[in-house]
Amino acid sequence: MNTTILVADLSNSFVKLALTDGVKLISEKRKLVTAELSLETLGQAVSDWNVARAVLASVVPDKARVFADYFGRKVEVIDHTWDLGVGIEFTDPSRIGGDRLANSAALAELYGFPGVVIDFGTAVTFDIIDARRNYIGGVIAPGLAAMTDYLHEKTALLPRIQLRTPDTVVGKSTEEAMLAGAFYGYQGLVRNILAEIRASVGIDLLEGQRLQVVATGGYAELLLPGIPEIDEVNPNITLEGVRIAGRNRFNSE
Repeated sequence: MNTTILVADLSNSFVKLALTDGVKLISEKRKLVTAELSLETLGQAVSDWNVARAVLASVVPDKARVFADYFGRKVEVIDHTWDLGVGIEFTDPSRIGGDRLANSAALAELYGFPGVVIDFGTAVTFDIIDARRNYIGGVIAPGLAAMTDYLHEKTALLPRIQLRTPDTVVGKSTEEAMLAGAFYGYQGLVRNILAEIRASVGIDLLEGQRLQVVATGGYAELLLPGIPEIDEVNPNITLEGVRIAGRNRFNSE
């Protein structure tokens, strides 16, 4: 595959874009706010890129139509019927988001299996590949910002806070107390879910295997120091998965 392909990850918050030659990403990553995505903003973002084909992982169908309108028949949208390099053991595979399919493809090829991708987005998702290289499901929990915003929106006195690493677990103000609760509480949530996942897939672990844990998304770096189970943060893992899925699909044509 010698053509230049645009890979895109369309999430609820942002659209991430890059170019690939199929083997690797060959451009810087560009990012747009999903709510602001339009023919005009997409055109501005890719105006200097020579795009032969495009591959999209999307969880926002209305905005995916912008890609279809802009690229026409050049663009294809990942779904469960594609060759992702993993099997799928899921009740209704058509309900799996394109980003989660892409994350699973990248995890299996780049890091191995069994493993988990934790995606810290608007929601935090855990996608699990077992020791037989099958996607077996995942966990979805509220995102870190969603939890803190909810407190602000549903209470009269609690402010909206800027998320950062707290100075101490014991807050000396309302803001500090909220920050400590969000930060340390969220680290505990992630670690407990990982412990339950490890116990659940433990029967599938062969001797010498370990669970690979890769994180991505906006708050991955912030939370990483308190979650030693995470092996690596890869901000481009979803785009890498889109690249892998596109490579497999176009090479089979």
